[in-house]
Amino acid sequence: MIEVLTFILAGGRGERLDPLTRDRAKPAVPFGGIYRIIDFTLSNCINSGLRRIYVLTQYKSFSLQKHLLAGWDVCSNQLGEFIDVIPAQQRIGDDWYKGTADAIYQNIYAIRDYDPELILILSGDHIYKMDYREMMRVHKEKNADVTVACVTMPQEDSTRFGVIEADKEQYVLGFQEKPEKPKTIPQKPKHIYASMGIYLFKCSALLDELELDAKNRGSQRDFGKNVIPQMIKNGRKVCAYNFVDEKGDPKYWRDIGTRDAYYQANMDLLAHDSEFDLFDRSWRVRTYHEQYPPIKVVNVPSGNGALIDSMVAGGCVIEGGFIEHSILGSNVKIHQKAEVRNSVLMEGVVVGEGAKIQNAIIDKEVSIPPGSNIGYDPNLDKKRFVLTASGIVIVAKKSSVSK
Repeated sequence: MIEVLTFILAGGRGERLDPLTRDRAKPAVPFGGIYRIIDFTLSNCINSGLRRIYVLTQYKSFSLQKHLLAGWDVCSNQLGEFIDVIPAQQRIGDDWYKGTADAIYQNIYAIRDYDPELILILSGDHIYKMDYREMMRVHKEKNADVTVACVTMPQEDSTRFGVIEADKEQYVLGFQEKPEKPKTIPQKPKHIYASMGIYLFKCSALLDELELDAKNRGSQRDFGKNVIPQMIKNGRKVCAYNFVDEKGDPKYWRDIGTRDAYYQANMDLLAHDSEFDLFDRSWRVRTYHEQYPPIKVVNVPSGNGALIDSMVAGGCVIEGGFIEHSILGSNVKIHQKAEVRNSVLMEGVVVGEGAKIQNAIIDKEVSIPPGSNIGYDPNLDKKRFVLTASGIVIVAKKSSVSK
């Protein structure tokens, strides 16, 4: 895929994921026990044969950069492959990245250095599996100037996404940003095409349109809000790529930009018939693996130990605790008579003897005192922690927890 240059936008603040993003960018937030969110986009690239990748960072990027350096040294420089991090540099003016399009425009020198045929622009904060080669095939067949990936969603979800208006031939007629009254799919009037934030551009078209957008003082420098509508107005050939399986059903894709969406995406992994299969050997999800010992489960006679419908990462020690429908990150320790239900515990969490946790996200290196309860008393939890709209408790990284 020498003709393709890939950019992954990984500079978002992720304010709606607070407190998980207080110390890290959204793509660096841990997910699924051992991964970071960006691992899924990067794995899609590698599995699709794309090995010329720039990761654009800006906000609290230190932990993200450490993760990429430690776990993503999989490309050969001698073969012209790379996964390089480009921080915001104010190369063009005094401003940091103003929007998705501006992030690419400020790094236009990187495009001209390689002069590729196609530019693939991805978000670093979504959970999905996609072979981008299929999208490229459709793009070339239609000789499109840009192809926008979309997924079918219920009409009532329109206020959460950019909505693509397309005809029966999948040519894009318009773009609406989180509309209350969206344009629906012609064949499915109760559904919409939600933009996935994935754009495949013909390089020459992208460069021209970015220059035009930069001259528009009223632009927010955003692909969905400005550049794509501008291209439609200018008569460019804008196509939609519908992300479906062989049966025509929408494939699994989650934008985990909110706390509840993040929690639910983790819980999705635990379903017996999960739509998102981490164990698919034909499409591996890669990450950085620290050197932890095997999982240790200790049978304590006085405990009530059990491990039910859960995922447990390396280095964990479970001493007679009860774990149900939960995800334990690396190096978690559960003491006897402790209970963890419907929760996500990140690396280094320690749950004291007799403590009870349910419906919670516990960030890294938090010690839960013996006998304490989290997720059982909403009024008490609200005073100590952050609660999501649905009532999920979030305990921030390295928090001091009282009984």
